[in-house]
Amino acid sequence: MNDSNKNLTMEIQSEVFEMLIKHLQNKTEVQNIDLMNLADFCRNCLSKWYVSAAKEKGIDVSYDDAREIVYGMPYSEWKNLYQKEATKEQLDKFNSRNK
Repeated sequence: MNDSNKNLTMEIQSEVFEMLIKHLQNKTEVQNIDLMNLADFCRNCLSKWYVSAAKEKGIDVSYDDAREIVYGMPYSEWKNLYQKEATKEQLDKFNSRNK
């Protein structure tokens, strides 16, 4: 792949990531445990991946800063506004997948 195609691919991937983040910010009814149970990743995973990718580029991004980027607000605020107590069924499904 030449540099032009590589840059275009990276631009497209960046736009897709932004769309995914906006989509998750707008779908506040979707709980992280639901994402984990269905797709094996959640908003917190994206935040950790963000920190890791920044570190690889020599940029120091804290986990809290990354979560604010992913959640669109401080995590504590999102948690207070939107996070619900996990149901027994959600927890059972989550715990069974890690065995």
